[in-house]
Amino acid sequence: MGNTNNLTYFVVIGFPNLQGIKIHCFLFLCFIYCVTISGNLFIMVLYLLSKTLHSPMYFFISQLSLFDIILSTDILPNLLHIILHDGCTMSLAGCIIQFSFFANAEVSECFLLAVMSYDRYLAICKPLHYSSIINQNFCIKSIIIVWLLGFKIMLLDSISLSGLSYCGSNIIDHFFCDFEPILELSCSDTSWIHIQAVAIVVFCVIAPFVIIVTSYLYILLTILKIKSVTGRQKAFRTCSSHLTAVCIFYGALIVVYLFPTKGQLNILSKVLSLFYTVITPLLNPIIYTFRNKDFKKAIEKIKA
Repeated sequence: MGNTNNLTYFVVIGFPNLQGIKIHCFLFLCFIYCVTISGNLFIMVLYLLSKTLHSPMYFFISQLSLFDIILSTDILPNLLHIILHDGCTMSLAGCIIQFSFFANAEVSECFLLAVMSYDRYLAICKPLHYSSIINQNFCIKSIIIVWLLGFKIMLLDSISLSGLSYCGSNIIDHFFCDFEPILELSCSDTSWIHIQAVAIVVFCVIAPFVIIVTSYLYILLTILKIKSVTGRQKAFRTCSSHLTAVCIFYGALIVVYLFPTKGQLNILSKVLSLFYTVITPLLNPIIYTFRNKDFKKAIEKIKA
C-alpha cells in the first residue's frame, strides 16, 4: 500500500475508524439499499402495470427510478464491503468502471431533471400547449438523448482515465472511485483532463441546473398571478415533488464539485457525497409517491 510505480490496483478506504459502530453502519446501509431498490422497482412496475400512470410525468419518474437503481447498485454493495472489511482493493479497470457507471447515472439524472422541469413549466405556464408538445414522440426522443449523453460522458471519462499512468500512493480516501480521488493518484500531466472536467461540469451539471432554475422562475411568476388560493395550492402541488428532489440532489452535488475539499474537510465531502449517491435514490420514490393521488389510485386498481 505504500509507494509503487505503475499501479494496477487501488485501496478504497471509505470511512475509517468505524470501530464499535461498524456493524450498525453496515446493517443500516444494507437496509437503505434494500428499501431503495424495492421502492424504485415498485415505481417502475406500477408504471408498467397501471394505464392511469401512462402520462409523460410518470414516464419520466419511472426513468428516474431506473437511474437511481443503477446508481445505488454501482455504489452501495461495494460500500457495504468496504465497511465490513475496513476498505477494499479494486483494480484500475474496476475503479474506472465504477466511476463510469456513476458518471453515466449522475449525468443522465441531471439532464432528466431538466427535462422534467420543462415538463412542469409547460404544465403550469403553457397548459394549452402541453399536450401538443409533451407527447409520446417527445418523451421517447428526450429519454434517448438523456441516455446517449450519459453514455457519451461515461465513454469519455473511461478513455481519459485509462490513458493516464498511476504511481505513488494507491490509497483512495473516499467510499467509491470518484473522479478527483482517482486523478490525484496519477503521475501523468492531468491539466488537460481538468479542463475537460470543467467543460463536462458546465455542460452536464450547470447547464441543466440553469434550465431548472429558469423553468421554476417562470413557474413561480405564473403561480403568483393566480388569484385563488386553491388554484395556487394546486399549481404548487404539481411541481413540489420535483422541486424537492432537485434541491436534495443538486444541493450536495454543487457543493462537492464546485467547492472541493481536502485534508480534514474531506470527511465533509464524503458525507455530502452520500446525499446524491445514497440518500437521493432512497428518497425519490417517497418524494414522488407521498400523498400522490394517482399512485394511490393505481395501487387500489391493482389490488382490486
